[in-house]
Amino acid sequence: MTDPRPVPRRQQILEALAREIELRPASRITTARLAGVVGVSEAALYRHFPGKAAMFEALIGFAEEAVFGLVNRILAEEPEAARRCCERIVGVVLGFAEHNAGITRVLIGEALVGEDRALSERVARFFDRLETQLRMVIRDAGDANLTQRSRAGASANLLVAFILGRMHQFSSSGLRRRPTEDLERQWAMLAGAVFG
Repeated sequence: MTDPRPVPRRQQILEALAREIELRPASRITTARLAGVVGVSEAALYRHFPGKAAMFEALIGFAEEAVFGLVNRILAEEPEAARRCCERIVGVVLGFAEHNAGITRVLIGEALVGEDRALSERVARFFDRLETQLRMVIRDAGDANLTQRSRAGASANLLVAFILGRMHQFSSSGLRRRPTEDLERQWAMLAGAVFG
């Protein structure tokens, strides 16, 4: 059964933008094109967003809410198990990337070429925040040993580099190489390096 409520125009615009980024990765998306895809005038777009940068901000905000909402839930469920907690966080981020290809291209900066520099800075803060969360999990978990705690910063950076690498690979493969492909085996190797 489908939901009879209409999708709010603001959400339609964001979904159309994400879809256009996914389908046309090498193209710069203009507000005129986006208005045509949504089926509204450019003026109607500007009633919901003051400019294209605000649309990108909203997509990044959606990613932050979705990812960090799930991360917080994981932290609440498994506060003492660093390895399992980090595995779930890595899986959540890569799963989000796989199901939101257009937003993934925003998060890796591909869709932000030629856009406001503040957008790239906000994306950098997204990954800084993710790294901080992972570092705290590795350092503070009840099952953390002394070596693990002393290497928490380098370990968290390695995990974020892995996530970014998988996201870039996904985009550059034309969305054929899924970020979660072979994740279980690769996680076992990563976890061996991080947790011993």
